[in-house]
Amino acid sequence: MKRVLLIEDDQNIKDLLEIHLNDLDCRLTVRMNGTEGLKVALTERFDLMILDVMLPGVDGLEICRQVRAEKINTPILMLTARSEEIDKILGLETGADDYLTKPFSVREFIARVKAIFRRVDLLTPKTMPVNDTLYFQNLMIDKEMRKVSIEDKRIDLTPKEFDLLSLLASSPGRSYSREQLLSIIWGYEFSGYEHTVNSHINRLRAKIEPDINQPTFIMTTWGIGYRFNDELGKV
Repeated sequence: MKRVLLIEDDQNIKDLLEIHLNDLDCRLTVRMNGTEGLKVALTERFDLMILDVMLPGVDGLEICRQVRAEKINTPILMLTARSEEIDKILGLETGADDYLTKPFSVREFIARVKAIFRRVDLLTPKTMPVNDTLYFQNLMIDKEMRKVSIEDKRIDLTPKEFDLLSLLASSPGRSYSREQLLSIIWGYEFSGYEHTVNSHINRLRAKIEPDINQPTFIMTTWGIGYRFNDELGKV
């Protein structure tokens, strides 16, 4: 049974989503106030957080920011009545995993929730790996502990930055298009949001590359997307 935190101040939407999440055998915790919801989000463990953007108290974007600042990797699905593209981009780049604009169909909502659960299940190790740590020169990537360090100094990455680095480093030399990275890392087809990948790659490079103008680890494959440098070799 998946534990889900739903923070939504619209009574009708809250009631509707409760019905369908219960049909998915989810164990629900519901809050209708952002301040109360934030306290729960930071103190209890969930498999999914569903956050309305416009909330009394603390808004959904701020909840998302604080959750990610505390290194909580729980998937987050944002709900909002806003339709401007910049709001969607802001939600995704704040650390949300998916984004739905009201009004949305119940079938689409269920499909998004199921897609998030599938992705989490696929990424969750079923058995303890023998060796799930990658080394490239002075870069260490511990996929089990979700830890990255350079010359034994830990590098703080957001969940999406880590997922991008882990995916690319697991298959050095393989080029991924921006559309593929959106589908794999974000778990849904965000047509037109390829620049979200670019901004995440830029921030990741700023954290791990000695010289972002001449990357050592994450290379650009012109006309396609990005790849991890296969000339380094795994240590």
